[in-house]
Amino acid sequence: MLFDPGRRLLPAIIAVASSLLAPFTQAQEVRPEIVASGLQNPWGLAFLPDGRFLVTERVGRLRVVEADGKLAAAVAGLPGIAAGGQGGLLDVMTDSDFARNRTLYFCYSEPAATGRANSTALARATLSADSARLENLRVIFSQKPKVASTAHFGCRIVESRAPGANGQPDGKLFLTLGERFSRKEDAQKLDNHHGKVVRINKDGSVPQDNPFVGKAGALPEIWSYGHRNSQGATLAPDGTFWMHEHGPQGGDEINLPKPGANYGWPEITYGENYGGGKIGEGLSRKAGMEQPLHYWVPSIAPSGMAFLTSERYGKAWQGNLFVGALKFSYLDRIELSEPFGGKVVRENKLLTEAGERIRDVRQGPDGLLYVLTDSTDGKLIRLLPVQAGR
Repeated sequence: MLFDPGRRLLPAIIAVASSLLAPFTQAQEVRPEIVASGLQNPWGLAFLPDGRFLVTERVGRLRVVEADGKLAAAVAGLPGIAAGGQGGLLDVMTDSDFARNRTLYFCYSEPAATGRANSTALARATLSADSARLENLRVIFSQKPKVASTAHFGCRIVESRAPGANGQPDGKLFLTLGERFSRKEDAQKLDNHHGKVVRINKDGSVPQDNPFVGKAGALPEIWSYGHRNSQGATLAPDGTFWMHEHGPQGGDEINLPKPGANYGWPEITYGENYGGGKIGEGLSRKAGMEQPLHYWVPSIAPSGMAFLTSERYGKAWQGNLFVGALKFSYLDRIELSEPFGGKVVRENKLLTEAGERIRDVRQGPDGLLYVLTDSTDGKLIRLLPVQAGR
């Protein structure tokens, strides 16, 4: 047989190339592992220091999920909740110092004292030592005005930090608020909380560096305005506040709300009326109004939002943004032009075979991603990394 140098060189070349590419080929897939099931339309997820989970059910229940997936009895002590439509018990967040103070925050649709009106409210409470009930409950914010609607509550909570990669919690909270659907024009007005992001201190008082403090005709809690309905929000590692919001038919957006900025709804949008037809003047840009970092047409109906900071899924995923898609039933892995920032350069659909509406996504203390699925038999799912080639 004639000597063929390629037959000897090729295996060596492949071996060298494989060793160079190894850091970029790890964990390009995930394997879903069901932690718990039997949750009724779960909406928000938080982690307890002992490995258990807190999960809200939209019908008005707060559940502790044991590490082995067992569902405890509903936590007692919740306030009255206007559950129905998109309303109910929505997001939940543990305080950054929960291990010491056992404080948590939750937002929900708060009924008026009389009649059918309601609005988004934010409460704080202490989880009892046995995790069976809430104590020291106090409503620290209530959206104004209340209206008779079962739609567009917004309701994601984020604890802010001082700027910088090593910034510490600064004692303030962001809360996203929907424009209640029938009151979309309110999103452009500063005398109400509809279609806004608000920023408050943990005791409910107003930070004096909020952009509209002291401005006549403006509510001082407002941080940014011109939003539609945000069901996802998070902090980047540098402390930057990120959110996404539902468009109408098309035009879901990712935004990075700046203090005092106007994000345009309903004056500008990349969407259209349900069933077709332009909204207002049909503009997507207008002077004095911010453009989104990214938008989706058609809408994916985003819910839940988290940055992945860990290396549990390989270097290529670290710094990616993850967003749940209700409409098309997948988890969107979003690659950015720089770690934890920049522009969207690529999107990847995960969990498509499950056929589940993804309501929330969080990175756990173990560095893994967890999602909630939105159904009457909702699930808490842990995403396990799958090494390429296995």
